[in-house]
Amino acid sequence: MLETTMERARELGRHLGQTPEYQALSRARQRVGEDRHLTTLLNRLAELEVEVARALERGQEPAPATAEAYEKAFSELQGSAVYQSLVAAQSNFDKILAQVNEEIGKGMEAATQSRIILPS
Repeated sequence: MLETTMERARELGRHLGQTPEYQALSRARQRVGEDRHLTTLLNRLAELEVEVARALERGQEPAPATAEAYEKAFSELQGSAVYQSLVAAQSNFDKILAQVNEEIGKGMEAATQSRIILPS
């Protein structure tokens, strides 16, 4: 039974990968990866996040220069059309995944109410 479930999960994954929403997400990810400035900005943000997290772990406020640099980089990221297209594509694909999860939940609920016992 578990093997059949895993096969169906792979099939579902293939179907999801063929949706226009996933294709748009893949293209948006590719555009982000090809944008050198955006990649540099994302890397800088990741470095700044580590600095902020370390300060907070020590029970301290991040250095004002670090906080200012983070806010500036984050604002620049938010203003990027390439990044905004990635955010929109991810949001659209997340909606598809939410619908799929809802249908899976309905199927599980129906299974718990069924008196038919499937062989394993």
